[in-house]
Amino acid sequence: MDQGEASGETEAQTEAEVASAEPSAAQPAVAKKSAAKKSAAKKSAAKKSAAKKSAAKKTAAKKTAAKKAAGPAPKYPRHTVVQALRIPEAILKQNAGNPTSPDDAVVYAGGSKAIGRWVVEISSAKKYGFLEAEGNDLTLNERARRALVPQAEGDRRNALREAVLSAPDLSDVYNHYRGGSLPDAPFLVNALTDRFKIPEGSVDEFLEIFLDSLQAAELIEEVGDQRRILDAGRETSGRGGSSKTANVSAKVDPGTTCFVMQPFESPLGSYYETVFRPAIEQAGLSAVRADAEIFGTGKIIDQIWRGIQHATVLVAELTTKNPNVFYELGLAHASKKPVILVSSNEDDVPFDLRHIRTIFYDKNDPFWGNKLIDNVADKIKSAVGNPEEAIFDFET
Repeated sequence: MDQGEASGETEAQTEAEVASAEPSAAQPAVAKKSAAKKSAAKKSAAKKSAAKKSAAKKTAAKKTAAKKAAGPAPKYPRHTVVQALRIPEAILKQNAGNPTSPDDAVVYAGGSKAIGRWVVEISSAKKYGFLEAEGNDLTLNERARRALVPQAEGDRRNALREAVLSAPDLSDVYNHYRGGSLPDAPFLVNALTDRFKIPEGSVDEFLEIFLDSLQAAELIEEVGDQRRILDAGRETSGRGGSSKTANVSAKVDPGTTCFVMQPFESPLGSYYETVFRPAIEQAGLSAVRADAEIFGTGKIIDQIWRGIQHATVLVAELTTKNPNVFYELGLAHASKKPVILVSSNEDDVPFDLRHIRTIFYDKNDPFWGNKLIDNVADKIKSAVGNPEEAIFDFET
């Protein structure tokens, strides 16, 4: 090969190397397109991420709004007292009542894991006092054992009663109405939402649980078209006297009076000394009745009016539908005074007063007198502390 050819090949080779090392005119355009694509992809990803975050915020906001609209979570057990025994019974049968993890307890009851509705059911069993937490395990309480495997007559009933009386909200409503009748539906619903703060959307559920549980615990009976709540909130001694007073507190000033409206004829007239005066004094008030012994001489209507106006609380014995008692009761209601109604039977309570809580007593019960004293005393204390609950509301 001569020198010219060699030189030509070297130049060609050098040009090729230079050409491969330096970008061509088309390369900058390709690079720009690639960068643009990457930028568009980033913007698209950013938009999608922002959209997801926005959707998540909206979902969270909706959930928050729904929770606010539903109100606070109910405190009461979400199951009846009998339904709440399902998991305790499964623990007793399949694990001999030994401490059990929540997951195992649910498996024993036919579930797979302690999540969702099973957690709620465990919570209900705890609120009734059937289960309690011990570390990471659930322990069966003695109350559940008595309900599931009673050893004596009355064990199951008493265990169920204890459960109802210890359950939040259920016990409050029971203690408020015990010894009397539940008011008609609209008044009961108003009391549940206003006084007991049951969420409005939960009232139907609460009533179903409350009434079914009282029925199972034998704490309610049907009397005509009324549902009467039995008074089992006290322990009684062998002679039927009270050994445990209900936890009702009220601050009573010295000289505070309770005016008694009742027939004077026997036997009802004798209840003033044997029932009403002891009940009133047990509540810390002074008993007053419109008769010559108390007021001395003077017009009886003046005595009645003074007695009603000066009294902090009044008691009306409605048995026998005595017209004088009803006249005095009308004056008391017109004066917006809190009145405790008492009767031995529902028929003696006028129809337009049956929505008001009434204490009923049964003279066939050998301990009716002691029970009535305790019940009237409790209601007087309650009326002193919360007079609005015993005042006749003309607007309803």
